[in-house]
Amino acid sequence: MWQPTPDVVAHRGASAHRAEHTRGAYELALEQGADALECDIRVSRDGHLVCVHDRRIDRTSSARGVVSELTLAGMSDVDFGGWQRELPGSADDLVDWTRPEPERGVLTLDELLGLLHDHPRPVRLFVETKHPVRYGGLVEHKLVALLARHGLAAPTDPEHSPVLMMSFSQSAVRRFRAAAPRVPTVLLFDRFRSSWRNGVLPPWADIAGPGIDLLREDPGFVARAAALGRDTYCWTVDDPADVDLCDRSGVRYLATNSPAATRSHLADSDIPRFGSVTAT
Repeated sequence: MWQPTPDVVAHRGASAHRAEHTRGAYELALEQGADALECDIRVSRDGHLVCVHDRRIDRTSSARGVVSELTLAGMSDVDFGGWQRELPGSADDLVDWTRPEPERGVLTLDELLGLLHDHPRPVRLFVETKHPVRYGGLVEHKLVALLARHGLAAPTDPEHSPVLMMSFSQSAVRRFRAAAPRVPTVLLFDRFRSSWRNGVLPPWADIAGPGIDLLREDPGFVARAAALGRDTYCWTVDDPADVDLCDRSGVRYLATNSPAATRSHLADSDIPRFGSVTAT
């Protein structure tokens, strides 16, 4: 059977080269030809969905604080890009017109959806809701409402839905599925439960989301899941050997911090595209 090349998903944007979850990181990922983008979302104190991975903004910004205790306005003048800019190596590097400008203000999911809407090429978005959080299931409720506002909450063809929802929280995925049954869901996990190892997922999860460590341990999982009609989304894959492993195993979606390098490696791959993938 035909085994397609994995879709390259830009994990928090082109985050190996730009600060994660910034507009610049996502714009670069689009320039690099990513098939899809990935983001994490949290709810700010005043109810906005913001693209931040950690519970606090300390690691990824010039400020400190817990996301759920900060307002959107309170994060509007915070630099979310400076932490990843390298210090100049010499006096000649002090003026570098190619170095990105500071990214002031946290990126909202609304803005990211707008960026994709305006892009000339169709690019999908994987949205991860973070748990446990102060506001519990409010994040999924607000996600469905925002998708509805963008006309994305009830795609006519779920197979080609512009947005996919995912989480490590089973209750979050189940809650989202009940509210938006036509939007595909990904159940993320960093360890196998007994039934999952056989490729059996709960009925409210469309796609399996193992970490790369699990596929190194058991690459046959992908074929077992595929035999039951489940695609695999694997995170986070940057090493060329891991890219090859995912490609050989039949992974459908490959999340990476380096979309350009990963796409180039896949393009140069000599892995056959025809043949069967055997579940073992």
